Amino acid sequence: MATRLTKAEKAEQIMRILDDLYPNPPIPLDHSSHYTLLVAVLLSAQCTDVRVNKVTPHLFAKADTPEKMVTLSADEIRAIIRPCGLSPRKSKAIYELSHILIEKHNGEVPNTFEDLEALPGVGHKTASVVMIQAFDIPAFPVDTHIHRLGYRWGLSTGKNVEKTENDLKRVFPTEKWNKLHLQIIYFGREYCPARGHDPEACPICSMYGRKSLFS
Repeated sequence: MATRLTKAEKAEQIMRILDDLYPNPPIPLDHSSHYTLLVAVLLSAQCTDVRVNKVTPHLFAKADTPEKMVTLSADEIRAIIRPCGLSPRKSKAIYELSHILIEKHNGEVPNTFEDLEALPGVGHKTASVVMIQAFDIPAFPVDTHIHRLGYRWGLSTGKNVEKTENDLKRVFPTEKWNKLHLQIIYFGREYCPARGHDPEACPICSMYGRKSLFS
């Protein structure tokens, strides 16, 4: 059953478990530059990382820089990325943001939230992933796994992803955010899925989960 601890104490124990399970979590999206990372993260919206990694080699073989990408049409991009879903919207965003990177940022991916979130198709979560993995700037991107686990562990109310992000930033030290967000994603996939979850068998929920999980 869940152990009664303060949120800070619980967060400390959870970090220890995650460090034991995932001491060096790999970046799940294959990329070779800041630009290919940005495109891969954009493609991963409502799509699995595995599928994105199957699609991007074909896309990046044709265009792995903004300058090369704008030589393709949005329809050509769409045909390649169709397996990732939402291809009309994503292809338009990739095409348009590539133009903006060339015109406003000398073809480089900017390293501020303001500039990243001003790009088509780039929301706060996508910008956060790029800030972490491209520039090693502290951020805490919240995907469905992290949102779910933040609630299950009693570290957030689970009202929305913005609230979850703020709640987790308060209980986990800033210097741990970049690694933690990957650790929690991998843990959610392996031990704490949305469906078929057994809290008593879960390494974290069994000790630190909400009481409601066991009712």
